[in-house]
Amino acid sequence: MCLKLKIKGLDCANCANELERAIEKIDGVDKVNINFITEKMELEYDDKNEEEILKKVKKVIKREEPDVNIEKI
Repeated sequence: MCLKLKIKGLDCANCANELERAIEKIDGVDKVNINFITEKMELEYDDKNEEEILKKVKKVIKREEPDVNIEKI
Protein backbone atom coordinates (compact mmCIF):
# COMPACT_ATOMS: atom_id res chain seq x y z
CA MET A 1 0.00 0.00 0.00
CA CYS A 2 1.20 3.53 -0.72
CA LEU A 3 0.53 6.48 1.58
CA LYS A 4 1.36 10.13 0.95
CA LEU A 5 2.13 12.35 3.91
CA LYS A 6 2.95 16.02 4.42
CA ILE A 7 6.15 16.36 6.43
CA LYS A 8 6.85 19.74 8.04
CA GLY A 9 9.81 21.04 9.98
CA LEU A 10 12.75 19.36 8.25
CA ASP A 11 15.86 21.52 8.40
CA CYS A 12 17.77 20.15 5.43
CA ALA A 13 17.95 17.55 2.67
CA ASN A 14 20.48 15.55 4.70
CA CYS A 15 17.93 15.27 7.51
CA ALA A 16 15.43 13.89 4.99
CA ASN A 17 17.99 11.29 3.85
CA GLU A 18 18.71 10.24 7.43
CA LEU A 19 15.00 9.83 8.11
CA GLU A 20 14.58 7.75 4.97
CA ARG A 21 17.34 5.39 6.08
CA ALA A 22 15.87 5.03 9.57
CA ILE A 23 12.29 4.46 8.33
CA GLU A 24 13.41 1.88 5.74
CA LYS A 25 14.67 -0.30 8.62
CA ILE A 26 11.14 -0.71 10.02
CA ASP A 27 9.70 -4.17 9.43
CA GLY A 28 6.89 -3.97 6.88
CA VAL A 29 8.15 -0.81 5.17
CA ASP A 30 8.97 -1.57 1.55
CA LYS A 31 10.07 1.87 0.37
CA VAL A 32 10.13 5.46 1.59
CA ASN A 33 10.84 8.65 -0.31
CA ILE A 34 11.06 12.04 1.39
CA ASN A 35 11.20 15.15 -0.79
CA PHE A 36 12.67 17.98 1.27
CA ILE A 37 11.64 20.70 -1.21
CA THR A 38 7.95 19.73 -1.52
CA GLU A 39 7.71 18.56 2.11
CA LYS A 40 6.13 15.26 1.06
CA MET A 41 6.79 11.68 2.04
CA GLU A 42 5.65 8.62 0.11
CA LEU A 43 5.55 5.45 2.14
CA GLU A 44 5.05 1.98 0.67
CA TYR A 45 4.31 -0.68 3.25
CA ASP A 46 2.59 -3.96 4.02
CA ASP A 47 -1.08 -3.04 4.49
CA LYS A 48 -1.66 -5.94 6.91
CA ASN A 49 0.00 -4.00 9.73
CA GLU A 50 -0.82 -0.44 8.69
CA GLU A 51 -1.58 0.95 12.14
CA GLU A 52 1.50 -0.62 13.76
CA ILE A 53 3.80 0.54 10.94
CA LEU A 54 2.50 4.11 11.12
CA LYS A 55 3.08 4.17 14.88
CA LYS A 56 6.67 3.02 14.34
CA VAL A 57 7.22 5.62 11.60
CA LYS A 58 6.01 8.41 13.90
CA LYS A 59 8.22 7.10 16.71
CA VAL A 60 11.31 7.09 14.46
CA ILE A 61 10.56 10.61 13.24
CA LYS A 62 10.16 11.94 16.79
CA ARG A 63 13.40 10.24 17.85
CA GLU A 64 15.47 11.44 14.87
CA GLU A 65 13.86 14.85 14.24
CA PRO A 66 11.73 15.92 17.25
CA ASP A 67 10.49 19.14 15.61
CA VAL A 68 9.10 17.39 12.52
CA ASN A 69 5.36 16.80 12.13
CA ILE A 70 3.57 14.57 9.64
CA GLU A 71 -0.03 14.50 8.50
CA LYS A 72 -1.95 12.57 5.88
CA ILE A 73 -2.63 14.36 2.62
